[in-house]
Amino acid sequence: MSIQVITTGRACGAEIRGVDVSQTIDEVTFAAIETAFDQHGVVFFPGQKLTAEQQVAFSARFGPVEQNHNAEVYGVDGSPDIYQLSNILKGDGKQIGVKGSGTQWHTDMSYAPIPARATMLYCLEVPVLHGLALGDTSFANARAAYNALPDDMKAFLEGKKGVFDFRGRRRGRVVDQATIDRYPPVEHPIVRIHPRTGDKGLYVMKDDCTHIAGMDETAGKALIAALADHVTKPDFIYRHQWTAGDCLIWDNCTVQHQAIIDFDLPQRRQMWRTTVRGTAPI
Repeated sequence: MSIQVITTGRACGAEIRGVDVSQTIDEVTFAAIETAFDQHGVVFFPGQKLTAEQQVAFSARFGPVEQNHNAEVYGVDGSPDIYQLSNILKGDGKQIGVKGSGTQWHTDMSYAPIPARATMLYCLEVPVLHGLALGDTSFANARAAYNALPDDMKAFLEGKKGVFDFRGRRRGRVVDQATIDRYPPVEHPIVRIHPRTGDKGLYVMKDDCTHIAGMDETAGKALIAALADHVTKPDFIYRHQWTAGDCLIWDNCTVQHQAIIDFDLPQRRQMWRTTVRGTAPI
């Protein structure tokens, strides 16, 4: 395959053309995709047509596909590896997918000892109001945010760890006690080193990161708030406007993300999500 990588012109993100991700991708082409992924933090492939099985297979090229607790209720085609984000209702009035999830800035599974490397969304339906596409997703480049810190702050953050707690963030549905028990609070470095590039990035956000290990609670929460607000400054953000057929994957070590919930029925939104297991933060 011959591919084109077209940057968004923003702090992160690139479009990749010339790839049909439903097909087997040769090693040379996939290496180019992975390089773009490492460099830009977010890559997307327009005009795709995927089955659930094909999405899982493409996700698996990036690493082991991890089952998510939401798939127990909102799975696709019986797959435990893929679930829906949607506001669409079934005939009985129940949701076909998670609605209104991810409205706070976060990285996926930061509450786990081994967080997600990558998350993939395949867009089936975009909410549209009189021709205006809704339901964007914003991404903030935590690597660029770290690089922009003053040297005094970089020195202050050396060796500091945040405590991440599954219970800290509101979720798109009621979570059972067994799932809560599966994810007790865990510590991760505030400055995380990317496992492939060696770059440093800020790994801290409100809600999921509840306090700083070894710091006074008030001072720790103030530090979390200041760093979280720094990461999400406009200079570090790319906002993706979805088109049906987009297949987009982001690096949870490099970027944070936020869902823009600016729609409701009859504007329909439907996405399929897969998650790729990562490595323990260092």
